[in-house]
Amino acid sequence: MISYILNAPRSKKRIISVTYDLLAIPLSIYLALSLRLDTLTPDISINLAYTMATTTIASIIIFIRIGLYRAVVRFMAEKAFTSLLISSGLSALIFATSSFLFQAEVPRSTVIIYLFSLLIFIGAPRLFIRAVVSQISKSGTEPVLIYGAGHQGIALANSLMNSETFRPCAFIDDNRKKQNTVIHGLKVFPVEKLDELLENGKRKKVLLALGSASGSTRKRLLEQLASKKVEVLTTPSVNDIVSGKAKIEEVKKVDIEDLLGRDPVPPQSDLIQKCITDKIVAVTGAGGSIGSEICRQVLIQKPNKVVLIELNEFSLYSIEQELNQLKDKQGLELDIISILGSVQKEHRLKTIFETFKVDTVYHAAAYKHVPMVEHNVVEGVRNNVFGTWYCAEAAIKAHVKNFVLISTDKAVRPTNVMGTSKRVAELVLQALAQRQQDTRFTMVRFGNVLGSSGSVVPLFHRQIQRGGPITVTHPDIIRYFMTIPEAAQLVIQAGSMGKGGDVFVLDMGEPVKITDLARKMIHLSGLSEKHEQNPSGDIGIEYSGLRPGEKLYEELLVGDNVEGTSHPRIMTANEVHLSWPETHNLLNRLDRACHDFQVDDVIELLLEAPAAFNKQGEVPDWVLNQGKKNSVNSS
Repeated sequence: MISYILNAPRSKKRIISVTYDLLAIPLSIYLALSLRLDTLTPDISINLAYTMATTTIASIIIFIRIGLYRAVVRFMAEKAFTSLLISSGLSALIFATSSFLFQAEVPRSTVIIYLFSLLIFIGAPRLFIRAVVSQISKSGTEPVLIYGAGHQGIALANSLMNSETFRPCAFIDDNRKKQNTVIHGLKVFPVEKLDELLENGKRKKVLLALGSASGSTRKRLLEQLASKKVEVLTTPSVNDIVSGKAKIEEVKKVDIEDLLGRDPVPPQSDLIQKCITDKIVAVTGAGGSIGSEICRQVLIQKPNKVVLIELNEFSLYSIEQELNQLKDKQGLELDIISILGSVQKEHRLKTIFETFKVDTVYHAAAYKHVPMVEHNVVEGVRNNVFGTWYCAEAAIKAHVKNFVLISTDKAVRPTNVMGTSKRVAELVLQALAQRQQDTRFTMVRFGNVLGSSGSVVPLFHRQIQRGGPITVTHPDIIRYFMTIPEAAQLVIQAGSMGKGGDVFVLDMGEPVKITDLARKMIHLSGLSEKHEQNPSGDIGIEYSGLRPGEKLYEELLVGDNVEGTSHPRIMTANEVHLSWPETHNLLNRLDRACHDFQVDDVIELLLEAPAAFNKQGEVPDWVLNQGKKNSVNSS
């Protein structure tokens, strides 16, 4: 019967409810009279019959108007029960009034008895069905603990009460005032009880509901949970919930940025708007990880136009669609222009900049994958060095006011071609800044960004999902990490601070040991690490050896002459640089070596440049090495 009611269409459910109440109301009146008169056969006069009929019809109308039949039984909560109480009270009032009007002989106390009997008759079945449904639904749900008994935790618990996936069992909170209290039927336990709760209840998931907790607090809690075999999920941030971007019940895997413990620094509005607001902005490499985020950040600062320059057609299409959606959502009036093209075509770039009267260029186009560039030296140099040079020359000729290069920590004492090519690109801009004053050149360095195409984090996630192992190049390798949105914001602000030829370095926080990161990701997935002391573990870590051109430790500066700026996370460094004639001579020689595909000569020129290139063994360029093999075989 219950199954039939639950699976019936909404209209049929309402008909069943109304039909039941049409019977329950006169039955409640009959029961009230029987109890008051102490007889099972009270005398039903014609006047009393009129009273009962009027009360029934009028009560049903009241129930409809109040919305009693709009409430879904399985989701009935305090508001629905309040409606039930009000409806019963009004029905009792109608009963008293109609008995007076029809002059029915009804004792006064009968009205009170009727009120309570009606509450039982119309409320009890609804409560019973809800309890049965709740029990049925909970049988297939997974018990979880909620870490955080604040507003967000309580809202999450309420939302999950009717979830078909999770069933909240208890709260965990380190606030002593909340401990041992009961909130919505769930007890609040101290953190010390976590192990006991996990063991006794066979619960393997903890949902973090930390509201607006600081980054350092999140990091501390996650490190604490990482030592336990429990899967940790997080809820959306308060800002995302308030803005409508996410719902409270949308739990997800722990964001690795939470493990960094970095508290965001609000952007300085004057810096982030200076080169963008009411201006025409171009972004090269607009479809890449950094380039696309710069586009998003640029868009919300209300430029006049955004010119997207990208070589990859699909990447360009994707970011164009996303930006148009963002523009419509924000109600912005601006043009988004999508240009297919390579940064290695100077005349094409000059035409674009002149045609659209570009004020600011963010140059994010680059080959950044270290091993890939090691295997393809000429194209890496062509794109990263000459692409930057041609783009910069085009900007000068088109009278672009601001030019910002997205550089990398791998340009510091580089051990690979990719890092060296980015350092040479910096040298080019430093020399151009001396040669002319119309275009202001700025370079911004930072480390790895979480979620980029080359980041280890998505790779580790995939490896964990496949059952492992997680591959790490070296047990001691460390890297700096930053979120893509923070990196893009800081790039834009640093670009506004430059005076010409400046090299800015972003504060990347504390470096992260990649092995430790892998272990935390394993543990926070509710799994254990497999190793010699724990051969029955779930996921192992294997070391594959350093890749071509890869180094253990990354640095963000060349020299020690570092100065702070007005922004707490942006520093500036004074670097060794060349004059323009020296730089131009180097570029011409590099161009001839690349044109003739003389990889050895390219490497020698990179070593000759003041880039502190510390080459590690032979460069494994595919074509160069195959050519050498062919020469040996032919001889």
